[in-house]
Amino acid sequence: MTNSDNPFAPAPGSQMTGTVNFGGQQAAPAAPSVAPQQGGAGPLVSDTTTADFSRDVIEASRRQPVIVDFWAPWCGPCKQLTPIIEKVVNEAGGEVKLVKLNIDDHPAIPGQMGVQSIPAVVAFVDGRPVDGFMGALPESEVRNFVAKLGGQADQGPDPRIAAAMEKADASLAEGQIEQAAQLYSAVLQADQSHAGAMGGLASAMIAADALDQAQQLIDQAPEDMRARPEMASAIKKLELAREVASLGNPAELEARIAADERDFEARLQLAKILAARGEREQAVEQVFAVMRLDRGWNDDAARKQLLEFFEAWGPADPVTASARRRLSSMLFS
Repeated sequence: MTNSDNPFAPAPGSQMTGTVNFGGQQAAPAAPSVAPQQGGAGPLVSDTTTADFSRDVIEASRRQPVIVDFWAPWCGPCKQLTPIIEKVVNEAGGEVKLVKLNIDDHPAIPGQMGVQSIPAVVAFVDGRPVDGFMGALPESEVRNFVAKLGGQADQGPDPRIAAAMEKADASLAEGQIEQAAQLYSAVLQADQSHAGAMGGLASAMIAADALDQAQQLIDQAPEDMRARPEMASAIKKLELAREVASLGNPAELEARIAADERDFEARLQLAKILAARGEREQAVEQVFAVMRLDRGWNDDAARKQLLEFFEAWGPADPVTASARRRLSSMLFS
């Protein structure tokens, strides 16, 4: 994917970048989990660590803008800049917070963000980086930076995220797994708590047969994120994908059905395999065939299988919508 396809690609010469990989075949990030939000305003100036970065910066920036100062004890310009930022932030009366990170003690975060020189200052609003600068600036420019940032708290969602998600979803639906994964990764770099991007990325991994890595991505997501519909869909897809691996040869299942149309177990197993292949309409037909022949077979197993498909595909999927209408017509006719 080129930078023109990626709305979050860095500008030429920018030092803030991010690249990630999964499997060695398709691209995907190892997005860090988001710490639970903590109440209370807290101090206007504080230090953070790798472990606390999500809480102190990502989550805190959902309540007010947060400026991160990446510094090191040996950095002369840092010694000039940090007192200026502290002074300006304190004088801003709570409009913004300052969080300082010693990159010598905690190199992981600046490494992930592509910080290549210090001092580096990055501003976060609503869980995403929105502005920043490198090098020591005079106090007047720092004041302008903070004043500008103070007006960004109410800007609302970044329209680039919606555009990236739309293109990522379309790419995944068209089988362009690598491009979809890159776009979901870009969204997660901007907003690590975006459940749609996390679920989409897990789905891309599943489509690439990187099931173990999809499981790792899901496991590292916070519990409240895993409960979101986008993540629930990915979790169900992963369950079905793992189950399909043990279902046997589809040709043998088709032969069993040809020999006995009431071999309902073979029909449902074949339906799962077809769904895993992306042949959703054919999967639905196998399930409805069971329901037409014996609606209540095996404690309503066919209807329950349809509901699992709906959960995995999501309510917006056109096959889900069509099958729901058919199911309602069958049940309530």
